[in-house]
Amino acid sequence: MQPIKWIQNRMPKSDDQQLAIMSLENVERAYRFHKSFPQYSVTPLANLTGMASHLGLGALCVKDESFRFGLNAFKVLGGSFAIGRYIAGELGRDIAEIDYAYLTSDTLRKEFGQATFFTATDGNHGRGVAWAARQLHQKAVVHMPKGTVQIRYDNIAKEGAQVTIEEVNYDACVRIAAKEASETEHGVIVQDTAWEGYEDIPAYIMQGYGTMAREAAEQFETAAGGAPTHVFVQAGVGSLAGAVQGYLQNRYPQNPPLVTVMEASAADCLYQGALKGDGSMSMVEGDLATIMAGLACGEPNTQSWDILRNHTGFFASCPDWVSARGMRMLGAPVKGDARVISGESGAVGMGLVSAIMLDPAYASLKAALKLDAQSRVLLFSTEGDTDPENYRRIVWDGAYASC
Repeated sequence: MQPIKWIQNRMPKSDDQQLAIMSLENVERAYRFHKSFPQYSVTPLANLTGMASHLGLGALCVKDESFRFGLNAFKVLGGSFAIGRYIAGELGRDIAEIDYAYLTSDTLRKEFGQATFFTATDGNHGRGVAWAARQLHQKAVVHMPKGTVQIRYDNIAKEGAQVTIEEVNYDACVRIAAKEASETEHGVIVQDTAWEGYEDIPAYIMQGYGTMAREAAEQFETAAGGAPTHVFVQAGVGSLAGAVQGYLQNRYPQNPPLVTVMEASAADCLYQGALKGDGSMSMVEGDLATIMAGLACGEPNTQSWDILRNHTGFFASCPDWVSARGMRMLGAPVKGDARVISGESGAVGMGLVSAIMLDPAYASLKAALKLDAQSRVLLFSTEGDTDPENYRRIVWDGAYASC
């Protein structure tokens, strides 16, 4: 069995300018924008008291994003806010003046017209961009990497987007989408991977993710009787991880929770950067083959990396069995706990925390994290069963067992 790899963050600090992206004010603007959508509702926070007791923790709560806007994943928060911010900028208006009613109005069509939003995706982000574009009477073009399952393709196509599956990995799809956007009249790339010269929209996407972090923090304080002491958040390019880390750092500046960032071992670019230890980013190339398709990204977001290197406590590189274990545990919970249907990219936190608390092989990580009966732990289940066939194969049939 391939082991979990981990490292404590000892990288040198930068000037931390990117932390301001996730200021409380910026996240509040995104939250107000999302609340204007008729589809908006606060997604549940599952308070797993039975599981916490079983693992020896004080509290364990899981933010369940399978209910987000009816799209079975959190990603729509980023894409929708980025599109809203882009349109507001083109019109010379503040996002506070731009809400769902205005974006879907005849007035907007006359003032703005129609743009084409390009993106690359494993499924969830592209579906969110396509959904938002359709809701706002815009166009979307989505490119997906090789190995994409049919149902994720179909879900995007149902939103009216132009969709292709390319014979390249995710990072190469990003480059295809960016090139096509640059060659298209009124074409816009909507990607959470930042690079030099492309930083505004990735920042808007991170702020959109802040809605989820804001909801979770408020719910957790009520459910657990205080702020989280430990947060485990998954990463692909790192935008979600940077958004959560950045928001929590700003919300709890005097006593922030200890954050562990988790990646699929086949695409662990952030872990590799932390392992290098000098503060520079690392890239991971190749097919990036993992069941955690939403985390199969080998090139970090530069803005998010800066936040993570300054504030994240630990980085973990997780084989597929970790996520599969988490899927089964959340799907068949301790009696009395709520069931959480969590997909491959959503359940890695549950799998990692259970391994840390129950497997003597990770006793040193447990000690380093200081996880014990006083610890209050927050996890994010970022997607539901977005690939139902594989979900059943893992949860029902025991695929990717840990032993």
